[in-house]
This record gives sequence, C-alpha cells and structure tokens, in this order.
Amino acid sequence: MHITRNRPESQTGPAENFTGTVWLEEVAAPPSPSRLRMFNVHFAPGAHTAWHRHPHGQVLHVLAGEGLVQRRGGEAQTIRAGDTVWIEPDEWHWHGAAPRTFMTHLAVVEAADDGTTTHWDAHVGADEYPAADEPPVADRNPLT
Repeated sequence: MHITRNRPESQTGPAENFTGTVWLEEVAAPPSPSRLRMFNVHFAPGAHTAWHRHPHGQVLHVLAGEGLVQRRGGEAQTIRAGDTVWIEPDEWHWHGAAPRTFMTHLAVVEAADDGTTTHWDAHVGADEYPAADEPPVADRNPLT
C-alpha cells in the first residue's frame, strides 16, 4: 500500500489540446504493472478539450459545476456534479465546462502497452460547441 499525501502541482492544459483555461493535476500514476492514470481537471467557463480518444476508454466523474460532453456524431450532453460518464475505447469525443459555469471532474484512463493514454485531434469548432445564450440540444424543452 502507498499513500500519497502531497497534493500534485497544477499544470495548465496545453493550448494544442484545450480551448480556454484548463488546469490539470495528475492524482495517480501507480508504477508498473498498473497502467492507471487519474487526473483532476478544472475547466473555466467555456473551456473544453479538443476532439480526442483513449485506447482503453475513459471514465469522467464530475465533482463540481456543470459541463458538456459530446461523442462524434452525437449531440452535446449536459453533465453535472455527481454524474459519471463512461467513454468507450477509441470513441472520439470532447468534454469541458458549460458556457457560463466552471466544471471540475476526475478523469481516469488506462495506458496502452506503449504508454499512450490519449490520441488528440482538431479543436472543437465554434459550430460544435453550444452557444452561451442557449442550452445544449439535449437539454432543450421540445414544448417551447
């Protein structure tokens, strides 16, 4: 058993992989044979990842705030504190804060044999990220 008592240093999310202000803390990266990686990720309002995928999938657990997640070909879905999202292996997706709120989530991935955890792609287009003046499609009331 190993207990880590030091809080990890926060690192800014690199601009090539994130839009807006994002802070990451690697919470867990146990030694081999484990391939687990866990991050605490803090998104400022409107901040989000670029399109990406993970060889063994990803679990997101929202700790605070409200955010969005979208798989390629699907609609953006709202996620809130307490929600857990399972993203299938090699499923292209993005996630981040809603337009007007902060969001913090834990992100858990398993590294591939070569150590790769993420394959990054293009930034989310302005036409793909829901506008700040309207809710995501999945949250709109069809009666209004």
